[in-house]
Amino acid sequence: MTWAHNGKALSPKYGYIVGLERGFSDRFLAYSEETGVIELYRKLLTEQEGFRLKSDEFTTYKPGALTNTSKTSDVELDFFVQKYKADNYRMNMHFVGPWNEAARKSINEALGDAGFDLAMKGIGERFGYDNITCFHGSYMGVTHSDKALMHSDIYATNDKSWNIVFPLITVEGTEPELNIMAEDMNTVVGVHYLKDIAYAMGDFGFHQTRPSNYFDPSQSDGEESSAPIPIRVVFGAYCSQVDETNVAMLRHIYDGDDPAPFADQFTELPMREVHWTKTGNATLRHPEGSGLPELIMTCESEE
Repeated sequence: MTWAHNGKALSPKYGYIVGLERGFSDRFLAYSEETGVIELYRKLLTEQEGFRLKSDEFTTYKPGALTNTSKTSDVELDFFVQKYKADNYRMNMHFVGPWNEAARKSINEALGDAGFDLAMKGIGERFGYDNITCFHGSYMGVTHSDKALMHSDIYATNDKSWNIVFPLITVEGTEPELNIMAEDMNTVVGVHYLKDIAYAMGDFGFHQTRPSNYFDPSQSDGEESSAPIPIRVVFGAYCSQVDETNVAMLRHIYDGDDPAPFADQFTELPMREVHWTKTGNATLRHPEGSGLPELIMTCESEE
């Protein structure tokens, strides 16, 4: 990201714009609709019966059961939902992410099929990494926000980690949706979410959900409406070169405020899954790594 008036970088170390493959956003949105995640959001953000959570409440759902577009296998995907600190920040941000292994693999494969492997390749080559693992991914959906916290999701990982955020559904004609803090921490810039564009925030990349008010569930009777309710849904992928210099910190970050169903991936090195390497053919759909079932079976058969 650069200043328009002088071409200098806004945050040369902590914040970047990542160009995604043309059509990426539409492809990943189609997956999210097919698996029922978007329908789940429409129910959560309008607080329909059975989908009304308290501030910071956590639960799980099977979104595939909410739509007739899901495949049989999609119905078995478990996703966690957390209404993140709604009272503290006066917003209705809901996190939705994979809860069981089938959902985790499904998300990663869908990211790869949509074209996210190219984004990892670009980041890996730009910063000279040996490999990248996408260790967490979750949706973020909201219809109103008042005083969200300026924060950094990634920190102290030796500049080897990124939170890569891209939009799926936005509300046209609105003010910028995301604040990004300049590296000198004296300036905050508001940016719009754009199709096929991601914002990558690295170590100490401070950012914030900007105030918005598309729809306030407190003024609704909780019944389904025939008119579409404006919602915003984005996705964040946490990707890193995980090694001995940062594995303990990454486990701490992952096992922080949000549910962490896959914390055991940081138990030992090398990582069980690697999704990009500078010398190999690893992808999100076909990862390499030390703990893949076929590798374990091969080792056992040789003993």
